[in-house]
Amino acid sequence: MPRRILVGAAYYHEYQPYERLEADLDLMVAGGFSVIRVGESVWSTWEPRDGEFELDWLERILDAAHARGISVIVGTPTYAAPPWLRKAYPETTAHVATGVPMPYGVRQDVNYAHPTFRRLAERIVRKVVGRYAHHPAVIGWQVDNEPGNKIFFNPDVFEGFVDSLKSRYGTTDALNRAWNLTYWSHRIADWSELWTPDLNTTPAYDLAWRRYQASLADDLIRWQADLVHTLVPDSHFVMTCIAPHHRAQDVTTIAAPLDIAGVNIYYNTQDSLELPGPDGLVGGIAPDFVPWGGPAFPSLQADIARGVQDGPFIVTETNATSVAGAGDNKPAYDGQWRQAAWLMVARGARMLEYWHWHTLHSGAETYWGGILGHSLTPGRTYSELSGLAREFAALEDDLAGLTPRSDLALLVSPESRWAMEFQGPLAPQAHSWFGDPASYERILAPYYRAMFDAGLAVDVVGPQQLGDDVEALVERWPVIVAVATYIASDATLDLLARYAEAGGHLVLTPRTGYADDSGIIRPVIAPGSLRGPAGVHYLEYSNLDAPLPVEGDGWSGAGLDWADGLTPDDADVLATYVHPHFGRFAAVTSRAHGAGRVTTVGTVPDRELGASLAAHLMSTSLPRDGWRDARPTSVTVHTATDEHGALLRVVHNWSWAPAALVAPAACDDISSGSALAAGAVIDLGPWDVRVLREPAPIHH
Repeated sequence: MPRRILVGAAYYHEYQPYERLEADLDLMVAGGFSVIRVGESVWSTWEPRDGEFELDWLERILDAAHARGISVIVGTPTYAAPPWLRKAYPETTAHVATGVPMPYGVRQDVNYAHPTFRRLAERIVRKVVGRYAHHPAVIGWQVDNEPGNKIFFNPDVFEGFVDSLKSRYGTTDALNRAWNLTYWSHRIADWSELWTPDLNTTPAYDLAWRRYQASLADDLIRWQADLVHTLVPDSHFVMTCIAPHHRAQDVTTIAAPLDIAGVNIYYNTQDSLELPGPDGLVGGIAPDFVPWGGPAFPSLQADIARGVQDGPFIVTETNATSVAGAGDNKPAYDGQWRQAAWLMVARGARMLEYWHWHTLHSGAETYWGGILGHSLTPGRTYSELSGLAREFAALEDDLAGLTPRSDLALLVSPESRWAMEFQGPLAPQAHSWFGDPASYERILAPYYRAMFDAGLAVDVVGPQQLGDDVEALVERWPVIVAVATYIASDATLDLLARYAEAGGHLVLTPRTGYADDSGIIRPVIAPGSLRGPAGVHYLEYSNLDAPLPVEGDGWSGAGLDWADGLTPDDADVLATYVHPHFGRFAAVTSRAHGAGRVTTVGTVPDRELGASLAAHLMSTSLPRDGWRDARPTSVTVHTATDEHGALLRVVHNWSWAPAALVAPAACDDISSGSALAAGAVIDLGPWDVRVLREPAPIHH
């Protein structure tokens, strides 16, 4: 990756029915933009007929970019298949149910596990990458695009799934026992008797099915990455464009074969970015990719992106202006682009690519706004993003080697999300036997937002990323919040207990440890093997029709949607419910365990209860931070360490109202070069960002 923070856009000259290549690239240079992504969406342009290739059209774009010092990432076009492929090779069509091919007309409609598709995809990848592997403008390659968008029901996929079960379980008797197929007479005597997944009601089956689907996406990206690596210089990086919300992928594993993770971070703007903003988790754009609003949402997406490889990442797509469909027109307020960009950089982004350069004049994404609008005339978006690009370029040395600092870890589990999509514990708006498929997000979001509101920075980590060195875990993360870790192996639960015993502060939340790694409910008193360390148990739980108030010394607020009937064994009760029935149960307990502590929260916290939880964690387990303590409610401070050990403090004001905080230490404003003494007042305008450098601590 380049030393500087690159800023640019996806650029689709081939989409435009007019000639403006030189004008576009000149505007980019004038605006300080330094990178474009090209070519990933037009297989039918690269290969208009089966086996007939037109590869030269991109050369003039790359030549023109190189002449202006603009770097290029080229995408392989395998996610959007051409009509001739569908017509000539119908066996590659993705099935949306058993025996139901997906109609043509959108994208990501191919079964990328099928050998015919792989053969055709390899052919076009070799042609495109071979043609441009040594072009001097190219710095990297995107393989495919937003993998894991569809769950495939194709016959060959089902056969592969059955083979994976044979490999894991060996015999049908072992499968019958593992999945408890005695229930409803589902025992099988031969592998040919396993039913297709369309009307499956067995949770363990669904979990295995979702794991297998994610393995297909993993395999696609590994296969393409390995192929491209053999074709390009070692100096080029290979990545893909991850959409974190896609259902048929595991974001904790899909980037393993890539040189760097590329993630799409979309968010809602305008009043939705206000802090503290509305109490409810509202303000999303579309339930799949922006389910809720507030500045905590882009922060969570950035933390997920960094967690993919536990390191720097690139933003392959983010808001240029309005995102989503024709009725979702919400361009950012002045300053909000800069806020979001600095938030992403502070949390580990090394490149920001906006989607996209010019708003399309046709197609499904006609109203997904680009840096240039339909008039193709530079306006407010171009002006603000240009200023941002120039700002990052001017601060190249200051931002080199930037490493985000975090206070605690949130343990997230794609498998728990899948299991809760199948059997959601929270009630949906309209009754469903299987609960709300968004239950996991509804539990994760309030816990993450509670930490964000309190000024705590979070690392998002999956269970398999924890390792086994509990002393190292305690040193890195004094607190781990296990968010609805419903699917958990015995080894994971043992690790969490040992982490607390070694000195960590473990926070248990609803449903953690409830099912084993096959999705079978443990036949023990919850929370199972964590009962002893937690000093609390429960035998019942309830959905909540209304917020349930809690009270305790230093605790207030309400529980939302869910209440475990927490009964202390030898834990301290920190908060109880204010209710004639639920008042018999604890809402929050805590117990010292070895050198550490286990805190158990039996509900989903509202804003106030989340603040109480964060205050508890800060008072018991986290060091004081003068910057965090000095913040007004609309202000956040994100901290990163530069390559010299100095602390970069990125201070945001998420509000129309001006704000000010008193600097707890001497620092320099790296944009203006002005020095601030300890005790100086730092003024922030509406939707403002100040970037301050605090000298490296002196250790004696």
